Amino acid sequence: MTPRRSPARRPRRRSRKQAEADLFGVLAAAAVAIGLFIVVVDWLVTHWWVLVIAAFLASLAGFAWGHQRQQRARWDAARAQSLRYGLAQLDGLHHSRFEDAVRDLMYRDGCRNAVRVGGGGDLGADVKATDPYGRRWVIQCKHRRNGARGSAVGTPDLQVLNGTARQVHGADVAVIVTNGRVTAPAVAFARQQRLHIVDRETLATWAAGSRPLWELLRAVPPPRRPTSLS
Repeated sequence: MTPRRSPARRPRRRSRKQAEADLFGVLAAAAVAIGLFIVVVDWLVTHWWVLVIAAFLASLAGFAWGHQRQQRARWDAARAQSLRYGLAQLDGLHHSRFEDAVRDLMYRDGCRNAVRVGGGGDLGADVKATDPYGRRWVIQCKHRRNGARGSAVGTPDLQVLNGTARQVHGADVAVIVTNGRVTAPAVAFARQQRLHIVDRETLATWAAGSRPLWELLRAVPPPRRPTSLS
């Protein structure tokens, strides 16, 4: 014989008294809130000078915050304008600090949104920036602990940059920066693919001087339409 199934239990309906109790609780809470609001408003009307003092203190705090922010911006600009690196200094950096140095140099040149994005899964981009002419820069950094005596940057490194800089990161200018050497085939590949190389010699001029990078490279794309960074 097929066992008889027990009838499904119907969900219990809330009683009318329970619903009325819940409604009473909501109305009571609303009445208390309205009463407190009226008391506070009445107190503030009576003690109006408290609002005046609070507004005055708030304006002072806002002025101090704005002044501090403006002062910090001036200090950052002053530090950026005087930023200089020597090759020996760059050679001694950890590779991540080398990326920070490249980012800071781009900031010095007027790229106020320069950011370091290097790390695992960076897809060939270590530094991104937009110059004052609206051009988007994507930079791959290749630091060599031994400088010119270290391994040379080769074509495979440039192929990674070429495969992601424009298609993935939307670069107008794709650059590889190294404190080491670059092979001749890599230089030829860069010319063919409209990539830019900042080798050890160019890096020394850029890092120790005050000229922006786009004045040191050949065949940089023309400026875009003026932006807020122009």
